[in-house]
Amino acid sequence: MTRTVISSATKEVIISVDQPFVIIGERINPTGRKLLAAEMADGDYSRVEADALAQVAAGAHMRDVNAGIPLADEPKILAECVELVQSLTNVPLSIDSSIVAALESGLAVYKGKALVNSVTGEEERLETVLPLIKKYGAAVVGISNDETGISEDPDVRFEVAKKIVEHAADYGIPAEDVVIDPLVMPVGAINDAGRQVAHILRRLRDELKVNSTCGASNFSFGLPNRHGMNAAFLSMSIGAGLTSAITNPLHDPEMQAIKGADVFMGRDPNCKDWIKKYREPAPEGAEGDNARRREGRRRRRA
Repeated sequence: MTRTVISSATKEVIISVDQPFVIIGERINPTGRKLLAAEMADGDYSRVEADALAQVAAGAHMRDVNAGIPLADEPKILAECVELVQSLTNVPLSIDSSIVAALESGLAVYKGKALVNSVTGEEERLETVLPLIKKYGAAVVGISNDETGISEDPDVRFEVAKKIVEHAADYGIPAEDVVIDPLVMPVGAINDAGRQVAHILRRLRDELKVNSTCGASNFSFGLPNRHGMNAAFLSMSIGAGLTSAITNPLHDPEMQAIKGADVFMGRDPNCKDWIKKYREPAPEGAEGDNARRREGRRRRRA
C-alpha cells in the first residue's frame, strides 16, 4: 500500500487506503469569509486560533492553512498563521496558496513534513513548485488540470495526474509524496460528476497507486441540504479510493459518513472509534446501580 506520511514536530499522520480516512480541517481560509479576511489582513489572528482549536477538538487529523487575501502580504500572513497554529496544536498542516513565495514562507517556518497545496499540471507551475517540495522535503497535492483547463473526461484528468507524478519523480519526489486532487465538480451543474470522480479515484488507487484528496463541499455547491449530499459523496468516494479530504469536522453528517465508511472498509477494528464517538452515555446513577449489583453478586458467591 502507498503511504503518504505527513508530520508536525511531534505527530505523524499516514494517508493510505489501509488507514483511517484523513480529515483535513478547512476553516482557516479567508475565501468567502470577509470578516476573517479583514482580521487576518490587520494581523488579528484570534479567529484563526479559535478555528484551529475547534477543528482539532472535533476530529481533524490535519489543518489546512490558507491566507489568500487580495492586496495583503500573503507570504507574511501565511508564515505567521503556520507558526501560530503549530504553537496551538500538534496536528500536521497543509500549507495552501497559489503564490509560490507564500508557500516558501510557510515551509521555511514549518516544523515537520508539511503537505503543500498545490501544484497543477501546467509546465510553469510544475517547474516552480516541485523544486520547492524537494528543497523542504514536503509532500504535495497535485491538481488534475493543466493549460487546457479542467476536462469533464475523467481519463484526461487521470493523464494530467500521471504527468504530475512523473514530473515529481524527475525532481526526486517519490509517488507516495504526491497526493492527487481529481477535481470534484458540482453535481448540481454536472449530473455525471459523481461517476466521474469515482472513475478517476479507482484509477488513481489501482493504476497510479497514489493517495488522493479533494475539497469535499464542492460536490454539493448550489444544492439544498448540502451536508446530506456531502455525506453521501464522502462515503461513496471513500469506497472508490479517496483517502483524505478537506472538510469541516464540525459538521456531524459528514463525520458520520466518514466514520461509517471507515467501519465498512475495515479500518476501524471492532468498531472502536465508532462506539467511542456515538455510544450513548449511561443514564445518571446507572454506575452506582451497577456497582451495587456487582457487590450483591459478590456477597452471594461468598
